Amino acid sequence: MIKAIIVDDEVHCLDTLTMLISDYCPQVEVTEQCMSAKQGIEAVAKHHPSLVFLDIEMPVMNGFDFLEHFKEIPFAIIFTTSYDQYAIKAIRFSALDYLLKPIDPKELIAAVQKVEAQKFVPLTEQFQMLIKQIKNKDADFNKIAIPTSEGFELIPADQLVRCEADDNYTHIYLKNKTKIIACRSLKEMEEQLEKFSSFIRVHHSYIVNLNEVQKYIRGEGGYLVMNDNTTVNVSRSRKEMLIKKLQH
Repeated sequence: MIKAIIVDDEVHCLDTLTMLISDYCPQVEVTEQCMSAKQGIEAVAKHHPSLVFLDIEMPVMNGFDFLEHFKEIPFAIIFTTSYDQYAIKAIRFSALDYLLKPIDPKELIAAVQKVEAQKFVPLTEQFQMLIKQIKNKDADFNKIAIPTSEGFELIPADQLVRCEADDNYTHIYLKNKTKIIACRSLKEMEEQLEKFSSFIRVHHSYIVNLNEVQKYIRGEGGYLVMNDNTTVNVSRSRKEMLIKKLQH
């Protein structure tokens, strides 16, 4: 069983999420519902949960204030939030998970499955990255957090050459000739890399770092030759956008 607490200042949100977890995620045991970040901090000390469902927008102490209370965070987190574009971008960039309210059962199931697939809790550095971005929207981070089956790796974005889809996983090829298998779909990697202008999705199966492109070979869609001498197909529908980026 995954021991969990829910932190949210709205009663109907607490009750709805608890019901959804009971109906769709029987492997999760909700040990306490907390109506404030302060109560959540007390519940963590009392129950030692392995998962916290954390609302972002709360009075007095919000979800990010809650995180800052902990020197080290010994639990996984799934944020719950109404649409907040900047907060969601920051969460994606840090390779953390979130659910949009009203919560979709399928998305809840997928988020819990990701927690189950991770052998380790997120790195403290991921939360530090997140907090810094929330507090300073102009903060410049050159690393991205990549979740793997063994935990997380923080990799400078400019070391990525290309990303290749493999169902719900992504193979990430680095300049040092190594490969990382990320526990994220290519779409999720695309969202995480969107703040870096050098990355572009050129095919439903590929994202490339334009700084690592050696040449483009024309064709129906054509293909790219990368600096590591690998080739990447370009889909016909993405060809025009790629050429504009290369020319720019």
